[in-house]
Amino acid sequence: MSYDLIFQEKNRVLRVAELNLAIKHLIENHVPLLWVRGEISNLVKAASGHLYFSLKDEQAQVRCVMFRHKSQYIERPLSNGQLVEVLAIASLYEQRGDFQLTVEQMRPAGLGVLYEQFERLKQILSAQGLFASERKRALPRYPRRVGVVTSPQAAALRDVLSTLKLRLPSVPVVLYPTPVQGQGSAEKIAQAIAVANERAECDVLIVCRGGGSIEDLWAFNEEVVARAIAASAIPIVSGVGHETDFTIADFVADERAPTPTAAAQRVVPDRQALRAGLRDTAQHLQRALRNRLNNAAQTLDYLQRRVVHPAQQLQRQSQQLSQLQQRLQRAYAHQSAQQDWHWQAVAQRMSSASGLFDKQAERCARLAQRLVGAHRALHSQHAARFESATQQLSLLDPQHVLARGYSLVLNQDGRLLSDAAQVAVGEQVRITFARGWAKAELKDKGHTS
Repeated sequence: MSYDLIFQEKNRVLRVAELNLAIKHLIENHVPLLWVRGEISNLVKAASGHLYFSLKDEQAQVRCVMFRHKSQYIERPLSNGQLVEVLAIASLYEQRGDFQLTVEQMRPAGLGVLYEQFERLKQILSAQGLFASERKRALPRYPRRVGVVTSPQAAALRDVLSTLKLRLPSVPVVLYPTPVQGQGSAEKIAQAIAVANERAECDVLIVCRGGGSIEDLWAFNEEVVARAIAASAIPIVSGVGHETDFTIADFVADERAPTPTAAAQRVVPDRQALRAGLRDTAQHLQRALRNRLNNAAQTLDYLQRRVVHPAQQLQRQSQQLSQLQQRLQRAYAHQSAQQDWHWQAVAQRMSSASGLFDKQAERCARLAQRLVGAHRALHSQHAARFESATQQLSLLDPQHVLARGYSLVLNQDGRLLSDAAQVAVGEQVRITFARGWAKAELKDKGHTS
């Protein structure tokens, strides 16, 4: 159902519930989320945890409700007459037809300007790289001296000193006193940081103060403090306010601690932990030394078993030399006997084979005579065959045929003519005789059967 159309229908009579529901939808759909400033009055906290109150100024007031899941994040107790700013949704409570604001966030009046200043400076410094992790330095593991920038009357100083004494009482502490809130406190904090750097007597600085409102902590949101922290050659740990408080100093510092006590815990190690670590290291060294001594003792025993007196060593080597000499003599004698036996066998074989050599020589002589005779006979046969082939080839020589009165007739292309049909009347031909040649023109031709 479109509630915008209800008011466009003429002569329609609405029920009260329809009217309130339509107006509620119109308000919620056309009025955006907005900030409203006013003074709290008629404050009531229901058993459910919801807050009901009115916001008023000199001319008007409006009912407000803040439900428990939102009101639980309010840091300070509310009271009538308190000037606040609320982020709210405009709505209508249908049952009573009351116009009201449903509050999402609340802050003390005037903090909106501070928040704007905070965000604007934060963006500027972030763009200039003051928050970059690359420029942040690691804290010294065992500082020789710790500096504290805070007020001498601050409870934060007592927390830091007691924590440092509890964790590592041997580390000296240098206080650089400065006011941490009020007019001009930011410049004095920056000056204290500069003095600590000029004196260069500390390895790490703690810049801290206890919790408070945003106005109380505002000195740590000033640009002069941020610049001083960024320019510090000494690593700085910020411990400003409580765990939920964040300041510009926290973003620029090399490390941010949620509280002053936590800042003290960050800069020095715990002596109990150091002692425990030393005990563990000592035990580890003792075990390592004991294992090394045991290994050395076993190695010594092993080497002692291997150590032999030089005389015994010489005697053993002499015995080995004698054994090697005997083995060499036996091997030489055996090798000589083998060689003698081998040459005797070869001599016997050569002696028995000398008669065979004579027989083979006679046989080779006979075979040579037969081979010479066979060669001569074969040569005669080939010569006779060659002579016969020569005579037959001579008979087939065309020159001999031409000598008997024959001739060769060739056409103009040089082809031999064997048929009158191969040449035409009037065509010139070449006639080859046994001696010489002649050209002639064909006058007539005929065929023989």
